Amino acid sequence: MPGVLQMNRAGPNCCAMNTLSLPKTYLLRKKSEYNNVYQHGKRVNGENFSLILVPNNSDHNRLGISIHGQLKGAAKRNRIKRIIREFFRLNKHFLQEKGFTSCDLPFMDIIITVRKGFSLENPAEMAEAVYRLLQRNSLSFRQKNISYTV
Repeated sequence: MPGVLQMNRAGPNCCAMNTLSLPKTYLLRKKSEYNNVYQHGKRVNGENFSLILVPNNSDHNRLGISIHGQLKGAAKRNRIKRIIREFFRLNKHFLQEKGFTSCDLPFMDIIITVRKGFSLENPAEMAEAVYRLLQRNSLSFRQKNISYTV
């Protein structure tokens, strides 16, 4: 329509980088990516969830989510996935931060597996549970003749 300004769907700052976004490149999407983490990753078990971690060759951590089928109700499973994605979105580099770990770690592919009985209700509770889990466990990774320990 002539004389009417039309707004771009992305908004006025469409070209500005949103640091709190979660681009698809930060997610594990292919079966082969999940299989690589399952086969070569280190598993850290928490209460009704686990972290499986393997170093990657990218410049950021990547997230995968696996929820056990015994967790009944699609709405419940989807809510859990939203909570985990929100935790990751707000804490993309949590493994590299000094508050979470005791040393510098490489960027990782991370799968969070959820089992029946998972009861964390928000991203803050998820962050606290992951922090406790990493503090309680010692992780060691070898990459190109360099050893990393948490």
